[in-house]
Amino acid sequence: MATAAPAAAAAAADCRRRAVLAGALSRTSAAFLFLTVVAVAALVSGRWIAATTTTGRLMRLPTTASIPAAAALHPEAEHPHPQPPRPSPAAPPPPPPTLYSISCPAALLNLSHSHPTGAPKTSQTLARALSSSSTCLPPPPAPAAAAPSSNRSCPSYFRYIHEDLRPWRAAGGVTRAMIARARLTATFRLVVLGGRAYVQRLRPAFQTRDLFTVWGVLQLLRRYPGRVPDLDLMFDTVDWPVVRAHLYRGKYADVMPPLFRYCGDDRTLDIVFPDWSFWGWPEINIKPWDALQEDLKDGNNRVRWMDREPYAYWKGNPSVSATRQELVKCNISSTKDWNARIYAQDWFKESKAGYKDSDLGSQCSHRYKIYIEGSAWSISQKYILACDSMTLLVTPKYYDFFSRSLMPIQHYWPVRDDNKCASIKYAVDWGNSHKQLAQRIGKQASNFIQEELSMDHVYDYMLHLLTEYAKLLKFKPTKPPEAVEVCSESLACQAEGLEKKFLVDSMVKSAHDAGPCDLHPPFSSYELKMLKQRKENSVKQIEMWEQRDLGA
Repeated sequence: MATAAPAAAAAAADCRRRAVLAGALSRTSAAFLFLTVVAVAALVSGRWIAATTTTGRLMRLPTTASIPAAAALHPEAEHPHPQPPRPSPAAPPPPPPTLYSISCPAALLNLSHSHPTGAPKTSQTLARALSSSSTCLPPPPAPAAAAPSSNRSCPSYFRYIHEDLRPWRAAGGVTRAMIARARLTATFRLVVLGGRAYVQRLRPAFQTRDLFTVWGVLQLLRRYPGRVPDLDLMFDTVDWPVVRAHLYRGKYADVMPPLFRYCGDDRTLDIVFPDWSFWGWPEINIKPWDALQEDLKDGNNRVRWMDREPYAYWKGNPSVSATRQELVKCNISSTKDWNARIYAQDWFKESKAGYKDSDLGSQCSHRYKIYIEGSAWSISQKYILACDSMTLLVTPKYYDFFSRSLMPIQHYWPVRDDNKCASIKYAVDWGNSHKQLAQRIGKQASNFIQEELSMDHVYDYMLHLLTEYAKLLKFKPTKPPEAVEVCSESLACQAEGLEKKFLVDSMVKSAHDAGPCDLHPPFSSYELKMLKQRKENSVKQIEMWEQRDLGA
């Protein structure tokens, strides 16, 4: 027992020493762990500060896998316990598109405007821009990612893009020699390289057709930055098409000129393009299309269809063609009433009077409106169709980029060109006897113009046409030595009066946040045959009714 007590005391002392040592080790380990955490935190904080200071914005930090000390301090990093999934934070809304602006040099801002409210007699805007040494700003940058799809189909008339380009696709593409041949009648040459536009003026255009056509392309470049491909084309601003199809068959297809213009017909190969007036026509005070569409919509609401004058209305310049001069004979006289009210337009007199009697928004006061071509196609077609009035369309020879999808009895009433007066009288009598049907035809046409001929669709048509055309080029476009870069600034800053107003009013304010509408594939030969047959059958049906009731 005496030896056991010292042993027990020794054991107790040993236990006390182990406990003290364990406590010391525990405190040491805790201190070590604390210091290690502080060191790691200081290291990571230092990297964060350095990254923020260097780049000016918050950089993404390294993952825990790249920091071994942190993984050792937190074993769960290597073997984490199962955790319920956390909901991902909502993606921030995309930033609003950058608004474009035009900044003119002081020298141009101080130009003397001799025509503050009207257009000059002869526009020098494009000529000044091409002869000046003004430097254009870099084009808007292309978006980093592809623009999301618009998720909408293009109107049916877009499919005629494939038809207009079919001859060159069949010939194997567009060569430099073909473009050189198109120069014979072209007004200007347009080259697009890397989002920049270069223009070579070959001959003067009538009024400001070339200025506003080029302006439209410049706005397309702003609307879809980085989307317009490099290209080289010739544009003719004269009304009538000139590329005769029968001259470029067989071996002569190798020199078939790809010539852009505003209209075409069944005997020619000219490539149709939206006309200049969509961006304004200052010489006769026609506003850009966006604003004019609103005026026409308001005009439709001024007088109910049933309360409108029960006659056919036309106002224009009859001197430009024989068929219009024949139309004047259909006016009311002391001996005959063909149900038509025809008014000759004197544009010189109108310009002197400030265009008080030529406001298009106020010309929706009759139940029926007549469309008749001038020397060729006429831009008045879209304005006439935009009224809720039933359009009486005198048999046309030409088409523009959208009119090929218009259908008789659905969008208009066909009128015979060889017997205008009697055909117009019959159409008005039929409409006044079938008011609901006539009103529906007029409404379907105005809906088409308001919905399918919006500026959104005009720009999309331009983009698809130029994209498909560029695919056919068998060479890499380059800047011609005579071509000069033009941009929105170089044109708008040189303009005066109504020209400047219309250019600025029609300017694209920002890039479009989505891609264009989806282009459908080409028509099959069967589809084209059925469309042609449907139109012909509708016209023949009307002619049969006329012959039955008029004995003509």
